[in-house]
Amino acid sequence: MTGSDVSPSFRLAYVPGVTPAKWVRIWNERLPDVPLTLMATPADEASDLLRDRGADAGLVRLPVDRTVLSAIPLYTETTVVVVPKDHIVAAVEEVSLADLADETVLHPLDDTLGWEQPPGQPAFERPATTADAVELVAAGIGVLLVPQSLARLHHRKDLTYRPLTDAPESQVALSWPEDETTDLVEEFIGIVRGRTVNSSRGRTKTPPQPKKPAAGKNPRSGGAKAGAKGGAKPGPKGVAKGGPKGGAKGGAAKGGPKGGAKRGKPRRKP
Repeated sequence: MTGSDVSPSFRLAYVPGVTPAKWVRIWNERLPDVPLTLMATPADEASDLLRDRGADAGLVRLPVDRTVLSAIPLYTETTVVVVPKDHIVAAVEEVSLADLADETVLHPLDDTLGWEQPPGQPAFERPATTADAVELVAAGIGVLLVPQSLARLHHRKDLTYRPLTDAPESQVALSWPEDETTDLVEEFIGIVRGRTVNSSRGRTKTPPQPKKPAAGKNPRSGGAKAGAKGGAKPGPKGVAKGGPKGGAKGGAAKGGPKGGAKRGKPRRKP
């Protein structure tokens, strides 16, 4: 099968907590003939997947390796602390890192906040995943700091979360291999940036075509027509109107001999 025989498609990776549904819906409306394949990918594996060309683009968390990957930041998430519902933190609307100084703070290996030194007291060991850390929070082992979308993703009835006022935040970005900025990647960039379907960004414009004159019209014939409309009517017809016919009505032919008899002297009776 040759390259021209392969139907185009688009592979989009996305990390936990990111919801691509809106953008996928717009893609399907605009490019119904190009299937989009979603690839759920752990946050710590997304960059490697893109570098290895396992996906055409990805919705990932920054930072990424900018030497090989391009990235467009899309939005920033609030960081929250996940605690049991009966925890003292659940009684307030928001907390600071200082409020967690005496808490055991779980630091999973797939952490997305990039702490140099997490706050609070370190746990005995690091959980393998965020999902494992959530289970430990439910067991009362410690608390967990994550982007808000991950707290929602791993929601449990016995847990709640509160915003942190001074914690690092997580940025979500669209990323792709720098040397693979294809037309389909440009299409998806336009979608996530909110460009309309008629936007010319990233597309080749069609040059304007000269207007053709309407069939049967000669641009040089306008003067002749105008002259014919504004000039006198042909001579013979005009002469008939103002010539002999008009003279007969107002001349002697009508008031000749008959009119002369009326102007003579009356005869006297014998």
